[in-house]
Amino acid sequence: MNDHSTSFSRKAAILSSGSALPSRIVPNQFFNELLGEDVDTWLKEHVQIYERRWCTENESTANLVENACQNALKNANLQPADIDLLIVATDTPEYISPSTASVIQDRMALVNAGTFDINTACAGFVTALDVATKYITSDEKYKHILVVGAYTMSKYLNMADKKTVTLFADGAGAVVVGVSEDGSGCLQNKLATKGEYNGWMGIYGGGSHLPITEEVIRNHDHQLKFVQKIPTHINPEVWSQIIFEMCRNQNITPNEIDHYFLTQININSIFQTMDILGVPREKAATIMHHYGYTGSACIPMAFDEWNQQGKIKKGDIVCFVGSGGGLAFGASLFKM
Repeated sequence: MNDHSTSFSRKAAILSSGSALPSRIVPNQFFNELLGEDVDTWLKEHVQIYERRWCTENESTANLVENACQNALKNANLQPADIDLLIVATDTPEYISPSTASVIQDRMALVNAGTFDINTACAGFVTALDVATKYITSDEKYKHILVVGAYTMSKYLNMADKKTVTLFADGAGAVVVGVSEDGSGCLQNKLATKGEYNGWMGIYGGGSHLPITEEVIRNHDHQLKFVQKIPTHINPEVWSQIIFEMCRNQNITPNEIDHYFLTQININSIFQTMDILGVPREKAATIMHHYGYTGSACIPMAFDEWNQQGKIKKGDIVCFVGSGGGLAFGASLFKM
């Protein structure tokens, strides 16, 4: 075996972030008129959502991904040719095939970048972040990787379904992952799945199992459905278990983590998790108030918001935990 195959060692760091939102703002009052009842009060009091962003007819996933990537590149002082790999995490892709990442590679002239999409639903961004860190740490050809979480679930909503139409929204968030210059960077990653829940929530029409037919459209199987109510205790339990496990592995306590970026599906799940961990709730970002639930985009969007506000300092430890349909879970610890 050649010496160079065993001597390679480096860490992956987050070099920059960027995000993008549609211009259309949809306030809660819209749903009062759409559904003919007061949902605004419930949304404000129970999940603290006041408004969200939806794409217009002329906007789609690729528009949001491109804008988020442009912002992340600008914030890293990089050019398109500097990117070696683009990973797009989404379950609302531009097309079933080809990949959304290939569309972005063309639009942005990422001439040196390989591309692929990842779909672990709303856990997609953290899953993609895990993959990107492994490319950086294992193959010296990769120096800069764009990782994007994107969501345009407004395109897949049944406007008569109160359980989904009021919560889900659109957005994209991106980070540039590169080589750590000072020993900071990824500390560890964790993926997990509870596949027994795969039939409980999703978009079940449009794939090979249920190709689009008039019956599929009539049954709204081409749109997002809650088939069964996923127990509310699952996210806080699994999130806290994963965080405790990573802390044990890192020989730190949850309080030594400076910032938490958790899936923004339910603010109460975030607060319950912080309480289980014994950590002040203020350490967890909450951005659903004005953006609604943006799936695989919400974690990088939250990270970018705090990053641009200067809340994240050099040396801080940040924790990402995502969960989504399947049920899929992903977590990462980074030292900034």
